[in-house]
Amino acid sequence: MNAAPNIDPELTLVIPTLGRPILRRMLGAVIAGDTWPARVVIVDQGPDAATAALVEEMRSTGLDVLYLPSSRTGRSAGLNDGIARVATPYVAITDDDCLVAPDWLRRLGERLRRHAPAIVTGRVDAGEGEAQLAVVTSEVEEIQSRPRLRFDRLSGGNMGMSLAVARRVGPFAEAASMRTAEDNEYAYRALRAGIPIVYAPDVAVAHLGWRDTAGRIEQYRGYALSQGGFFGWYLRQGDGFIALRVAVHLLRSLRRWLVARLKGDDEMALNGRAYVLGLLPGLRAGWRERGQA
Repeated sequence: MNAAPNIDPELTLVIPTLGRPILRRMLGAVIAGDTWPARVVIVDQGPDAATAALVEEMRSTGLDVLYLPSSRTGRSAGLNDGIARVATPYVAITDDDCLVAPDWLRRLGERLRRHAPAIVTGRVDAGEGEAQLAVVTSEVEEIQSRPRLRFDRLSGGNMGMSLAVARRVGPFAEAASMRTAEDNEYAYRALRAGIPIVYAPDVAVAHLGWRDTAGRIEQYRGYALSQGGFFGWYLRQGDGFIALRVAVHLLRSLRRWLVARLKGDDEMALNGRAYVLGLLPGLRAGWRERGQA
């Protein structure tokens, strides 16, 4: 624990959690940081009462923690509930399976002030655990100002924005069809609204692995269905750009599957296969859900 931590009085950290034991390590990384947020908002969507006890333990270190138990499901719901309780000018967001770097909050705060109004995101390294494909390791800083066909650079477990930007973009989508693509949809909506996304490689977190092979297969399938749901949601609105993005994603996923099979990369092959087989069913679900909205 820091003897006399610096506190950023303008920044609140929001963490949605299902109450996994890994949350203890995540909060330990926050406490070990060279800068603390003015407050940590933990939205607990899990059934385990141990999270409340952990919060009390963290408070004993001097960290200001607001504990919000929630019966609502989905990461988007947790984020929206947490952001609604933010009273500072800026909000930082990470997940309970991410270890933030010691200078993460300080560097994130610096970038938020320097680039306002913008969303700031950063590097996501692979921590220990199972094979991880959703890493972002580029060392090149960039500012994205419009949507791209391949992907928009935003990592939901490593991001921050001003409260003014959060209000301008609106809440994270709670649609069931894009349950795990909330950060992708949020990035697209923000860019269309004229909010740039700043990728700063020195704003870093490490993503911890905790799934076994069966869990990762289910994760890839869920990602593919949700990505398709995001696409279907916008196709129902007549978005021609998204139609092009669907074609690009299908081709890239098919290529990833085939190349990985040839190279004997089982993990990448599982990922590519999941996206090839799951994207279109997800798209149909998003199309139908948007029609009901």
